[in-house]
Amino acid sequence: MEGENVEKPLLERKYYYENCPGCRVDKAKELSEGQGVPFTNLFIIWMVVLCASMPISSLFSYLYFMVRDFNIAKTEADISFYAGYVGSAFMFGRCLTSVMWGIIADRYGRKPVIMIGIIAIVIFNTLFGLSTSFWMAVLMRFLLGCFSGLLGPVTAYATELFREEYQALGVSSVTASWGAGLIIGPALGGYLAQPVEKYPHMFQKGSFWDKFAYFFPNFIISAFAFVVAVGCIWIPETLHNHDCCIESIDSVEALEIGSRVVGIEKTNQKKEKLLFNWPLMSSIIIFCVFSLHDGAYHEVFSLWTVSPQTLGGLNFTTNDVGNVLSISGLAVIVYQITLYPFVRRTSGPIGIARISGILTIPLLQSYTFIGSLSGFALHTVLSIASILKNIFAVTITTCLFLLQNRAVEQHQRGAANGISITGLSLFKAFGPAAGGALLTWSQKRMDASFLPGTQVVFFVLNTVVAVGTLMTFKPFLVEKRTT
Repeated sequence: MEGENVEKPLLERKYYYENCPGCRVDKAKELSEGQGVPFTNLFIIWMVVLCASMPISSLFSYLYFMVRDFNIAKTEADISFYAGYVGSAFMFGRCLTSVMWGIIADRYGRKPVIMIGIIAIVIFNTLFGLSTSFWMAVLMRFLLGCFSGLLGPVTAYATELFREEYQALGVSSVTASWGAGLIIGPALGGYLAQPVEKYPHMFQKGSFWDKFAYFFPNFIISAFAFVVAVGCIWIPETLHNHDCCIESIDSVEALEIGSRVVGIEKTNQKKEKLLFNWPLMSSIIIFCVFSLHDGAYHEVFSLWTVSPQTLGGLNFTTNDVGNVLSISGLAVIVYQITLYPFVRRTSGPIGIARISGILTIPLLQSYTFIGSLSGFALHTVLSIASILKNIFAVTITTCLFLLQNRAVEQHQRGAANGISITGLSLFKAFGPAAGGALLTWSQKRMDASFLPGTQVVFFVLNTVVAVGTLMTFKPFLVEKRTT
């Protein structure tokens, strides 16, 4: 009854350790009950993830021209082939180190891994913009990937920073800001690359900006990352650093709030082997399939739009690509803030991921017909298609991230997300290389009788989506909820 001081039995009490950063975060969550959406936490997640995701894809809008200027491709059709390797280098590097960063995050904390990843962006993204050869560009992207191990830990961080009723919002903010960064990045690249050609009244021919034509967008992103790195000094750590076993109640440093003893106690936790956790592994496998598609799609889209019309492309400029992607990025942000929570509650994470995969198939197939348009109609229809495609992709990613983090306990989330990001990086490393090679091959068979030109490209992309969508049905995908 209200007003009675009913003390819980000793074994049911929860404790906050005074010197544990994770306990301080949990205590703050306990005290924030009923205070509404934690916008400060949302801002932290958005800034961290946005600066981490922008450099991943910022090069896509100008990569075709960058590789062309390296003079490594023998023919125009071969440019896409070499561009695929530059696009894959980041993901290959991240694939090699993601599990290591996840283990470090579980042992030493989420915050150190987040800060190392952001500092790496400041260094290697800047050096990539100063690349003077194809192999220097590949090496800088590879090193950037090796040190960018924060996506897995920041996903775990988002689930730990929010109360249970806002955990889905936390995970969706990760994928929303990640998806927005993957679109805003290329938009910045499209607007700011080759500034001497686009803004001759501000950047003189023969100047530093002319020699390093692709440095400006990378410099802006690195400067933003530097500001975020400084701000991360004050973000809270969520990992618990105390011994989980308690020999006696006297050894516990507990904080009392009113008449109730509160806290966190993880006594004799059973460490389940992650690789045998099928709800986790099934969602990771599906995640990898869609990551393969996503990596190939972004590479193909960026190269297809700027390729000459004689090779089945749209002959866009980098500004045109920037316009399309910036519109898509804004739409994704609005969708995640307004519509996604309602959609997820209506259909559940598995249901909405399945629906998004099914709707992606006819949408992608329509790209071959969009290429036959021109002028205002082409830009309008392509922008709408790009918005829908990115909304479906972000929805699938958000739902799978949520399923993965629900399938494991807190002390395993860093490692679990490390496994997930390793798989994602491996398949996304293969995706751009395969997409670039596939596009090059398709451009050499424009007169084929079966699926000529880019028709075969979008057919293959759709095949991958179909496989991933089929996997979302039982008995393959199983949902599990843990604390």
